Parts: sequence; C-alpha cells; structure tokens
Amino acid sequence: MSPHHLSSRAVAILASLAVLAAGLTACTPGADGASGPPPVPRTLTEQEPRWTACSAPSRAQGGGDKPEKLPDGTTWQCATVKVPLDYANPDGKTIDLALVRAAAAPGPGEKRIGSLLFNFGGPGGSGVSTLPLIAGDDYMKLHRSYDLVSFDPRGVGNSAGVQCLDTKAMDARLAGDSTPDDAAEEESYVRGARAYARSCESNSGAVLEHVGTQEAARDMELMRQVLGDAKLNYFGISYGTQLGGVYAHLFPDNVGRFVFDAVVDPTENFLAGGLGQAEGFQSALRNFLKDCPKHDSCFFEGKDPAQGEKEVVALIERLDKRPLPTEFDRPLTQSLALNGIAAALYGEESWAILRDALTETEKGNGTVLLWLSDMLNERAFLEDGYSNINDANTAVNCADYKDRYTAADVHRHLPAFRKASGVFGDWMAWGLLQCAGWPVEGHAPTIDVSADGAGPVLVIGNTGDPATPYEGAEKMADELGEGVGIHLTVDGEGHGTYGVNDCLTRVVDKYLLKGSVPKDGTSCS
Repeated sequence: MSPHHLSSRAVAILASLAVLAAGLTACTPGADGASGPPPVPRTLTEQEPRWTACSAPSRAQGGGDKPEKLPDGTTWQCATVKVPLDYANPDGKTIDLALVRAAAAPGPGEKRIGSLLFNFGGPGGSGVSTLPLIAGDDYMKLHRSYDLVSFDPRGVGNSAGVQCLDTKAMDARLAGDSTPDDAAEEESYVRGARAYARSCESNSGAVLEHVGTQEAARDMELMRQVLGDAKLNYFGISYGTQLGGVYAHLFPDNVGRFVFDAVVDPTENFLAGGLGQAEGFQSALRNFLKDCPKHDSCFFEGKDPAQGEKEVVALIERLDKRPLPTEFDRPLTQSLALNGIAAALYGEESWAILRDALTETEKGNGTVLLWLSDMLNERAFLEDGYSNINDANTAVNCADYKDRYTAADVHRHLPAFRKASGVFGDWMAWGLLQCAGWPVEGHAPTIDVSADGAGPVLVIGNTGDPATPYEGAEKMADELGEGVGIHLTVDGEGHGTYGVNDCLTRVVDKYLLKGSVPKDGTSCS
C-alpha cells in the first residue's frame, strides 16, 4: 500500500506503545444534491437501525478484541444500514454499511445535540474498529452532548469490503521491489501492478465502480436521515477531510458543525499529492534525525542529522539486495523498511520506536522495523493476515483519480521526486502506478469542495504534518469558500492535532459543543 495515509487505529496503537517504550483521492461531483441522482426511496431513508452490542472486529476490519466500554460505562453498539449500491439506480441492489455508536450521556444541565459522525481516514480505514479504540478520555466531553458514531465506508471492512489477494499473495506484493533499478525489475513491477488489478476485478468486480468518495458522501447524507439529524455534524481526519469536503459540496444546506483535521489538499492531483508527501515525509525524517542525538538510544553517533540520513540511505540500499532476518516468518525488504520508517514518522510519539528499530537494523535484526510496516498495513493486529485497508485504499483511489500513469511518466518525474526526498523519492514516484491496469475509470483529476451556503467548517493544518502537508489546509479553506472554511494553524509535529494539542482541542470543543466559531487564522503552538 502507498504510505499516503495511515489509519488512526494504527496511529493510536503506535502512540500508546511508544509511551510504554519511553507511540489521496479526488473526484469532482458533477452536480449538487438537488440535481444529481434520483431520490433515494423512503424504505431506505426511513429505515431504523437495530443497535446491538458490538462483537469483536472482523478480519476485514483489522481484528482485535471486542470494544471496551467508555470511561463513563457507556457500551458500544453496532448496526447496519442499507444503501443503494448505485445511486443512479436507488431502487436497485443495496449493500449494508456497518456502523458503531456510543449514545450520548448528558450530565446535569446538559442536553443531547445529536449525532457526531467520524471518518478517520485512509481511504480504507474501518471506522467501526477505530472509534472505540481511540475515543477514550479525549472524546468524553463530546460524548456528553453527542452520540459518537462512525462507519465502515463502502468497500471498507464490513461494508461490502473489497478483497483482492490472500495473505500469502499480499505478503509477496508488499515485500516486493518497489524501486526498480533496471528494465527487468521495471517490467516485473508493472506486471505485478496489473496482475493485482485483475485479482481485484475477479474477486470484487461488482463493487469497484461504486466505492468512490462521491458515493460515500451520499451514504453520509442517507445516514444523516436515518440517524434523525436535521443537519450532519461531522469530524473528518486525513482522507476524512476530503470525504467531508465532497459532502459539503453536494449538500451545503445540510452542513452542521464540521471539523477537518490533517487536511487533504483538494486542488492537487495524484502526482502533486505524491510530491507533496515526499517532501512532507522527508521533512519529518529530518526533524526526527535532529531530535535523535538527544537520546541515548539514537542509532547514529555524533549530532549531525546528515550523518543519520546517510545511514538510513545506506540501510535502504543494502536492503535492496540483502533483506534482513526478523523474528517473524518474513524478512525485512527494502519496501517494507521504507513503509516502516514512514509509519513511525506520523507522530513524535512513535519516534522512540523508530530509534530502536534503526538501532536493531544496525545489529542485523529487522524485526521492529517490519513490525512498524505491519502496523501501517494493518497486519500486526491479526495472526493470520491483513485487514482490507490495502485493497480498499487502492479501490477508492482508483475510483476517484482519473489520471493513469505509466512507467514513462515515472521516469519523467523521478528527478522531482528525488529532489523532494533522498530517502522516499523513488518509492513514492513508482507509487504513481497504483492504478495501472485498473478496470474502473476514475472520476476526475482533482476534487471540487466549493460549498457556498454551507455552515462554517473548521480546517486545521499542522505545520509538521508529513502525510497531509500544512499547505493543504489553506487550500481546503479557500476552496470551501469565503465564510465557510475557517483556517486554523497548529505549530507542531504529526498527522492530526485533536487530543494532542491542548489549545486546538479546546477551540474545537468550544465549537462543537457551543457553536462558537473561532476567528479565521487562529493559531495554536
């Protein structure tokens, strides 16, 4: 899987374990909600979900234990909602979307506001498994006034989840050489991408045409009606900001209190997004290397970050020819190492793990770095394989992005990617072939999030975000429209700010709970 988006589930576990150790898509909707597809039948808009106690997440959702109660004793409930497979034919075949909620628990003198719907990114991350895992203390103020609700978007987890490869084949795909050095390796890489696309079509062809962001946004509108809310209140993180932007464009009159954190740039195509992320991860690596000598566990001697980067580059070059042994039944290859390093750069909380991982590689042991890669790929949660985040990520990206790149395109853009990052450049450049041979045409090269008439949307950019660089928040706020996008800045490191930065968390809580809109340009350090 491309490193572009790490699920919040993996971020949360990386962050918690680090404490113990010291833890792009685009589519342009062609019409607004009024002049788009035919209306959805009342049998769907008026359905009543049957909420029952949640079971443990399925393999497709990432596995793990049955969700624990919230600190106030609230039990998580799960349900399914039927939605049209094809909104152009809303009376036709339906699919089930998996939902999870914790019903609001108002305190004395408090009232329930409604539902607050979350999407934690990916694309491809399961909201049903993520929300109970990360809610905890950070969300308790919100829980007093809102039903906390999330879902598996279509194509994800238990919502008609896309399936392409079995565990053995996915292991081989992710471990394979993703930075070809000669014609033979290049041919093998392209052939593998096309074979992967064929396997997705063979195993999930019926849903591939219908898993794009526009369809998922229409699902959210249907969920709003089913949940009984006059307007949709929404908290989107990473890819979830893009999903929220498409919803605001389609249904501006139904936008309630919206928050976007770790914001995707809606003006970038797949190429520009990849370049931006190459720069972002390189910047995050540079900051990690500056911090490393402050700790006894630093993997390189001296205090020069340039020396640390040289050692990382040398490691990546060695792994291209000689993978390292691990305590798992799989070796650490170059691709898996790059994936693992990227996983740890999503937040400062996991820097301690990365220091240990790189120290161990110097001793000839790739176990910790492979574990980090498994976290990003959602393999580490399961004994017998992966969630479907890799398959869903590709399916949504390829349904949304219209551009299809070739090996010739990669060669043309390689110099720019190498300039952006001496460590990640080649890897991310070849990631442009994610949709090679894909059987479904993408919607458009960029996304339209213009939302005139919508309520205010808080758009939060973190200056040190490697995966969704800070500039994307500025662009999102501008594209939403004057008076709609309220741009907020956090001067910090990491992918996402709510629950991490106290200043920003207070601003968001005041907005979601009281409706108090902060001044555009508000900054938190």
